[in-house]
Amino acid sequence: MRHHSAKRTLHRTKRQYTALLRSLARSLVLREGITTTVAKAKELRPFVEKLVSESKKGTVAAQKNVISRIGSPEAARKLKETLAPRYAKRSGGYTRIVRLGRIGKRVGEQARIEFIQ
Repeated sequence: MRHHSAKRTLHRTKRQYTALLRSLARSLVLREGITTTVAKAKELRPFVEKLVSESKKGTVAAQKNVISRIGSPEAARKLKETLAPRYAKRSGGYTRIVRLGRIGKRVGEQARIEFIQ
């Protein structure tokens, strides 16, 4: 029985799920906004917000944690140099999800996830 399964698996194994979240997070950080399905956006939001909160600490250990979680030094650098100062006075809620509806013949409902200015 699967009682209290907290997250969506998105029909993937654990390694595929982790790779998907890392890839989406890397794209979101570097482009500051991406279009994906609603389910993926809802799973991506807490992952990215924890990365922003971690990079706001500014320590070397925090930076290494961000690099290991996101898997990209350039994305971690952008988090530290651009996004962390932008949200220095904000205690959470760095992203927004805007539903776009069905686009073309795509299977799921599409959404845009982006950083709040």
